[in-house]
Amino acid sequence: MSNLSSFSHQTVVILDFGGQTAMLIARRVREAHVFCEILPWHTPLADIKKRSPIGIIFSGGPAFVTDEGAPAVDPALYDLGVPILGICYGCQLLAHQLAGRVEVGTVREYGRTNLRLTSAGQGSALWKNIDGSSICWMSHTSYVAQLPAGFAAHATTDNCPSAAFGDDARRLYGVQFHPEVTHTACGRQLLHNFMYDICHATGDWDMSHVATEIIADLKAKIGDKPVLCALSGGVDSSVTATLVEKAVGDQLTCVFVDTGLLRSGEVSEVVDAFSASSRARLITADASDQFLSALAGVTDPEAKRKIIGELFIRTFEAEAKKIGHVNFFVQGTIYPDVIESGSPTSARIKSHHNVGGLPEVIDFDDIVEPLRSLFKDEVRALGLELGLPENLVYRQPFPGPGLAIRIIGDITRDKLDILRAADKIFRDEVAAAGLHRELSQYFAVLTNLRSVGVMGDERTYDYVLALRAVITTDFMTAQAAHLPYELLEKVAGRIVNEVKHINRIVYEVTSKPPSTIEWE
Repeated sequence: MSNLSSFSHQTVVILDFGGQTAMLIARRVREAHVFCEILPWHTPLADIKKRSPIGIIFSGGPAFVTDEGAPAVDPALYDLGVPILGICYGCQLLAHQLAGRVEVGTVREYGRTNLRLTSAGQGSALWKNIDGSSICWMSHTSYVAQLPAGFAAHATTDNCPSAAFGDDARRLYGVQFHPEVTHTACGRQLLHNFMYDICHATGDWDMSHVATEIIADLKAKIGDKPVLCALSGGVDSSVTATLVEKAVGDQLTCVFVDTGLLRSGEVSEVVDAFSASSRARLITADASDQFLSALAGVTDPEAKRKIIGELFIRTFEAEAKKIGHVNFFVQGTIYPDVIESGSPTSARIKSHHNVGGLPEVIDFDDIVEPLRSLFKDEVRALGLELGLPENLVYRQPFPGPGLAIRIIGDITRDKLDILRAADKIFRDEVAAAGLHRELSQYFAVLTNLRSVGVMGDERTYDYVLALRAVITTDFMTAQAAHLPYELLEKVAGRIVNEVKHINRIVYEVTSKPPSTIEWE
């Protein structure tokens, strides 16, 4: 599988020790206009050196550094002369491997904690423009009880004498708290200082350069061979198709698959939007019968995703054979898809149909994923850079598996019709209220719960429908949107009156994490 995101920019390497916020560290680095790449902690030293990193960040993780077999790095990493910042577990690992001492504390620190800089910290470039006292976010039981030789404590808390420490001469630093989370007041400034004042970043991560590099990579990779691109109509696949079209022109054929799992009006919307923004050939393949037949009686979310992933590929293969032999299959996989589908150091949250849901045997020479290292907001910025219209770039995200993961339990044509009608009412009313650009994603979910209701003088026993609206930039974390009650009341009234077999509406207010944006 080809990943065309080996950018030539300055790079910060993030070594992932299994922490749940490794992706958030990457977001903070990218936000500062510095390219970064997350690698598993056991990445060979030679592979790290190949990337010529200007800095290395160790993420947090669930292990204890003193445990047998705990994750560790090649000690030679510390002798490369590359600045290193250890966070949480990474901070303890750095101290442990450099002959410091890590112990289990008598008092655990979790959540908001007051951080106080020492005189050594106030004199270090890592803490430039940071107040002497601020709030940080702690999450640890073990702590660094004795610093390695050459290190000085940079900050303390009531229960952690070495909440941050560093060796300015060797440019090695550790922080016990999490600077990547918003709860840490000085976090972004600290990461900025590390990248710009310690690693001497130039801030060369820019979408115009990214577009030029991806197009050049695509030209070199594809050459004069035919290409098939999976088009869903969303920003990821639209940006992908535009990049490929700019790289290889009429060698590109786009295929839009009608799975039978689409929203109301989706097929015509996608075809119209694509035709207005691209000259590439577009084929619409109606595979709804195959998808609904394969999904009949399936209730497990992972099984749904894997069935859909395989059927997508088989449909694309069938369309490719009508064209002739197609060497390359291109899809709009982005970074969160890859991470949520599982990595060597992180748990699988859900198999995305275009990553963990793919079959092992695929009838293409190679799968090309030009956006595989980009976050959603970066993809949108790239789309605007490529000249795509704003209404396409900011089109409501819609998952590849479609309504299959918005119907809890088994999928039937009747349930799909119910959900389509309810979802359209919700989307129409949000747009009418002028909130469609303020919300990152909003949709309806048909649960497998039924509840007693009354309509007229009759008892009903029908479905509970959930509404979901979130605000996010990267889709790795999200907050539930505070929709006006009047809007929710209007939507609920319309749905129960206009859509049969729904008699109760609920609004979900959970953030991500602990939940995900989609329900399955």
